[in-house]
Amino acid sequence: MLSGPRRGPERGAARSLVIVLHGYGADGADLVGLQQPMAEYLPETAFVAPNAPERCRVNPAGYQWFPIPQIDGASGEDMRLGYERAAKLLAEWIPETVEAEGVGFENTALLGFSQGTMMSLAVGPRFSPALAGIVGFSGRMIDEAALAKAAARPPVLLVHGDRDDVVPHTCMAEADTALKRHGFFVATHTSPGVAHAIAPDGLGLAVAFLVERLGAGGDKAGAGVVQ
Repeated sequence: MLSGPRRGPERGAARSLVIVLHGYGADGADLVGLQQPMAEYLPETAFVAPNAPERCRVNPAGYQWFPIPQIDGASGEDMRLGYERAAKLLAEWIPETVEAEGVGFENTALLGFSQGTMMSLAVGPRFSPALAGIVGFSGRMIDEAALAKAAARPPVLLVHGDRDDVVPHTCMAEADTALKRHGFFVATHTSPGVAHAIAPDGLGLAVAFLVERLGAGGDKAGAGVVQ
């Protein structure tokens, strides 16, 4: 079972939830700190950041959702099987966590970075009712075929640096096209001069998106705050 750090109101007191999925070789502690700059705007939101299920092949101190052949020499089959295992675990863990927090899918958002974005886009559409939204930094679409079987289509915000030398910036446009092809609302933003990282401009847009989707009493009908 997945586990990792949690920040924000005590369990049972939160009105909304952000599940944060880290990148390859990192862990939940790497991104759960995003709760601190967002707390002013989302004071009733809990942040939970599970560690991926496998120790990273090239950084045993961290974790991976699945192996990456270009980095760790795994086979394509290893990657496929690792992704399928991780997606199954995450698809089971998210509903359990939502229930434990007592907030409901409609008050839960996913926020991913890099490989965590890949998992967010693959697993987030599986739940009904729809999640409040998905924020993806510096990622790509790895399983477009799964979108045809989506149980719901939560709105998506994609953010990517144009100097990313790990996951190319072009992957954002490819994910945007794939999601829209399957009926998703998608907003995108390019962070100029930014490499494989979360920059202040992208973080600000993520906050605005999450406030609109999770803000108490707010209208969740659209995501127009993000242009």
